[in-house]
Amino acid sequence: MVESMVNRMRHGYSDAEKAAIYRVIYERRDVRTGYLPRPLEDAILYRLLAAAHRAPSVGFMQPWRFIIVRDVSLRTAVHSIFLRANAEAAAAYVGERRASYGRLRLEGLLDAPQHLCVVCDPTSDRGHGLGRGSMPATAAYSVACAIQNLWLAARAEEIGVGWVSILDPAAIKELLRIPSEMELVAYLCIGYVEGFSTAPDLERAGWEERAEIASLVRDNYFDQASQFDEARR
Repeated sequence: MVESMVNRMRHGYSDAEKAAIYRVIYERRDVRTGYLPRPLEDAILYRLLAAAHRAPSVGFMQPWRFIIVRDVSLRTAVHSIFLRANAEAAAAYVGERRASYGRLRLEGLLDAPQHLCVVCDPTSDRGHGLGRGSMPATAAYSVACAIQNLWLAARAEEIGVGWVSILDPAAIKELLRIPSEMELVAYLCIGYVEGFSTAPDLERAGWEERAEIASLVRDNYFDQASQFDEARR
């Protein structure tokens, strides 16, 4: 249904449509709390995965593979893997930074009624190797593009997504019976939520501030500062 609607649309976008696109980008959040127990309907999941599947990919190889994790025992086991990895991560900090880390909520694994594990198949023949010879990591980069598509579509549907990176990839692959040649790219909490924060959680918690875009732009060479003016958008 979504695909047929898109195919009938004109190529341009109204000001309201453009504003909606920028709004969903600016209001996307990494959601760690406030998941509701109601599972996502299959139709909603299909729409989100279809949006992910529309992402660009190197050589059009479409290397993304999705595992929907609904089983309670599996979700609990993933949480145990997180707890072990989180203890190791906390040990890397000292003093107030470690105390600050301990106050952060970094996952919603037991709250979200389903998880989504996203893996990359770098061995796929689809795309016939185009573009991967000199930069093989572009397969995983393509999967990251698919995740961002899904994330933005989820925000438009008022569905929360939280990326849990504090995990042992080998343990997750063993738990979910993922073949050794596959690369774990993301483990996501996904579900309906109570609401969305007005700013990223880590920014609100004082962990880090958003950098000014002008400080991240260079002209021609990396060692040449840009005259980029943030007001010129």
